[in-house]
Amino acid sequence: MRPDEEGPYGARAATAGAPAVGGQRGPLADSADGPAECQVRTEEDLLTARHAVRAATQRLGFSLVDQTRIVTAASELARNAFVHGGGGVLRIEVLRRGGGRGLRLTVRDDGPGIDDLDGALTDGFTTGGGLGHGLGGARRLMHEFDVYSTPGEGTTVTAVRWTDR
Repeated sequence: MRPDEEGPYGARAATAGAPAVGGQRGPLADSADGPAECQVRTEEDLLTARHAVRAATQRLGFSLVDQTRIVTAASELARNAFVHGGGGVLRIEVLRRGGGRGLRLTVRDDGPGIDDLDGALTDGFTTGGGLGHGLGGARRLMHEFDVYSTPGEGTTVTAVRWTDR
């Protein structure tokens, strides 16, 4: 779902179309209400991204179990962008629908893309030395999960988890 589109269950990004807070484009641009963006270009950036996602889950009141699910998914997606996509950006957005809130993670890279998307979502599939649980595992941890990839043009993964589901 693009920031200006309405998604499932009538959800909209709380800051649809808003730029990063104060126009910041450093390692982390964040506020309590606005989206956060983390560059994912180094191992240290992966740690920064995990901390930013954890802080967002805590602000939204996710249970400890759901915090762990979301941080684990974010870590897998950010690491994939770093390792396979040559780096990228993790965007963290707060969503609202009815009485519930959610967290949308969007990870984008400009890498080679995914040639076999169905295979990449299958447990055990790996192009490196990992266990092959990355994309499929991240998908199981979140309520909504979409992957857009074009070979030679990069990959964008969007994942959402809700507090009220």
